[in-house]
Amino acid sequence: MSPLPPGLLREELRGIEPYGAPQLDVPVLLNVNENPYPPSTAVLADIERAVAEAARDLNRYPDREFVALREALAAYLGHGVTPAQVWAANGSNEVMLHLLQAFGGPSRLALSFAPTYSMYPEYARDTHTGWEVGHRDQDFTLDPDHAVALVRERRPHVVLLPSPNNPTGTALPPDMIGALCEALDGGVLVVDEAYAEFRRAGTPSALELLPTYPNLVVTRTMSKAFALAGARVGYLAASAEVCDALRVVRLPYHLSSVTQAVARAALRHADELLGAVDRLRAERDGTVEWLRAHGFSVADSDANFVLFGKFPDRHDVWQGLLDRGVLIRETGPDGWLRVSIGTAAEMAAFRQALTSVTADPREARP
Repeated sequence: MSPLPPGLLREELRGIEPYGAPQLDVPVLLNVNENPYPPSTAVLADIERAVAEAARDLNRYPDREFVALREALAAYLGHGVTPAQVWAANGSNEVMLHLLQAFGGPSRLALSFAPTYSMYPEYARDTHTGWEVGHRDQDFTLDPDHAVALVRERRPHVVLLPSPNNPTGTALPPDMIGALCEALDGGVLVVDEAYAEFRRAGTPSALELLPTYPNLVVTRTMSKAFALAGARVGYLAASAEVCDALRVVRLPYHLSSVTQAVARAALRHADELLGAVDRLRAERDGTVEWLRAHGFSVADSDANFVLFGKFPDRHDVWQGLLDRGVLIRETGPDGWLRVSIGTAAEMAAFRQALTSVTADPREARP
């Protein structure tokens, strides 16, 4: 294959590796925050019926406004959210891209606070949006005075904040969200709640603040709690005006009929699917306790993963776990590793492998 002609590729893309976690065939996969429990037979049967019905009209374009799905998502979210306040796309990644296509762009700025989700700067790059990061405290919380001061100084058009944060699992308090919404002058605050269903009891959702702050956007996904990572369905709740703006930048018919059918079928079984979330929360809390009891530093987590450390050479520990059949994620601040929460058996395998790795004098120790 001949190389691309010099100068054809955008200069800022030269030498860039595509985003992606390692996809390896090992017994225990705990690296991409998937829900380890597949849909039940009843859920699968409903999805199959829904897809078969959608297939009868595959010669026709899908409902480009995905009205029925917006109605179902609004009913699921509650908090007074209406269908006109809901937007959906192919994963929350595309939702974020739509937001930056609409509100970012050349001569505009997006801002977050590190450590944060590694895809955010890529959304900014792909939309020619400026990118800047502030920093979190040592415990990965966000100092309100620092955050508000930076927003007022830099006046970004978009602020992207995961809550719970990825990769740390740290949730944002409501007063922080309100302070940032008020500090933004003509910008939007995007609170990325991809892991919201996993938050601990008493941790509120930013959805509660939507009626108060018209510049607030709350994004969600069906990949995690609904065990639909393979379906690629993300969505947001915001003002109807924000959703109307996104209609301008979306590609025509961006959500297929099959995608819409699968998502609506899963929402019909929300109670059953969210039952697995309770098990994962308990497993997460047990994992945090075990790691701390064995001398590791662990970030408080409201997500379905745990960030732990600190290691002089985290790659050695990651490799040692992989050699023992357990794949986790080498991400986040230096010295830290992230493990997704799996089944009880998978987490037992993780604990056994980590004990073996850190007991081996050839491997790095915390």
